[in-house]
Amino acid sequence: MILEQQFDLAVVGAGIVGLAHALAAARLGKCVVVIDRDAQANGASVRNFGFVTVTGQARGEVWRRARRSAQVWDEIAGPAGIEVLQRGLTMVARRPEARDVLQAFLETEMAEGCAWLGADALEGRLPGQGEVLGALTSTVDLRVESRTAIPRLAAWLEAVHGVTFLRGVAVRGVETGRIETSAGVVRAETIVVCPGDDLATLFPEHFARAEVTRCKLQMMRLAAPGWRLPAPVMSDLGLVRYLGYADLPQAGPLRARLHAEQARHLEHGVHLIVVQSADGSLVVGDSHHYAATPDPFARDDVDALILDEFAKVFGQAPPPVLERWTGTYASAAGHSLAEAPMPRVRLVTVTGGTGASTAFGLAEEVIAGLYDLPQQGAAA
Repeated sequence: MILEQQFDLAVVGAGIVGLAHALAAARLGKCVVVIDRDAQANGASVRNFGFVTVTGQARGEVWRRARRSAQVWDEIAGPAGIEVLQRGLTMVARRPEARDVLQAFLETEMAEGCAWLGADALEGRLPGQGEVLGALTSTVDLRVESRTAIPRLAAWLEAVHGVTFLRGVAVRGVETGRIETSAGVVRAETIVVCPGDDLATLFPEHFARAEVTRCKLQMMRLAAPGWRLPAPVMSDLGLVRYLGYADLPQAGPLRARLHAEQARHLEHGVHLIVVQSADGSLVVGDSHHYAATPDPFARDDVDALILDEFAKVFGQAPPPVLERWTGTYASAAGHSLAEAPMPRVRLVTVTGGTGASTAFGLAEEVIAGLYDLPQQGAAA
């Protein structure tokens, strides 16, 4: 019986953060089990862009984690049958103030692999460009289809690395060496709890102390527009959300102008990301609303703000909307919560909405700490 087996590592949660820890441990030859209450991936890990964003992540350890995570995605994508659909980034500047931010960014160590292109040099990267002065381009970001990438990653971990998955199993309690589940007791030398935005079931006092709440976002899939994007596209609004840009002094004038010209967009946490799927359809978003329990309803006026920014950047009306959905993730100041609530147990949640972008780097740090190994992943 599987529950009688002794594992080296048990991971609670089969989202990208949990899978990243399973991979890091499996690469060390550890016997790993992953436990999840859902029959399949259903949360934030599949309700996003699949955009592994390095450029613009917060300076320092978060940016380094993102760089390492992109490297890991590249290492595993082919073996796991995951297609990398787009590479790089086209970060558009619609205003002189945005151009100033990007020019300042290019002077930092975070600009490795990045360059500035004027509007006349963007043909092919930005079809039908609208109000655009130019763009920062990068070669270090990549994009996968999260709806298929997460299941394929899990299947590969099981088939190639021998990771055991217990699905449809609820975890009721955790203590050193022991997990109480709806299917019985699972025993493991080491345990990593990766609950996503479930802030109430396990170790709620740690989430409360860190003032973690939940963020709801709105996203859409648009019909294929008849052109291809070689890289994901972002615009001015993202420059005041992504801390690698927003923490630069030059972001102040841009923020002031956006408050004057796009106050409703900022009120609803709207910025623009556009990525393209293999069938040509576009995944577009998103917005940000915060609450302990966000409502599940998508607002049409918020979607309209997102599509308004799309029209400004591409100089054309958006294609028809094929799908709309909401997602939620844990949110707090800082990138992540990584704590040791008891010996040989770690609680790990990404709190900045960047799980796909940073989880592999973060997981390597956590696993290295658990097994007293050098912190190579964070510095890679």
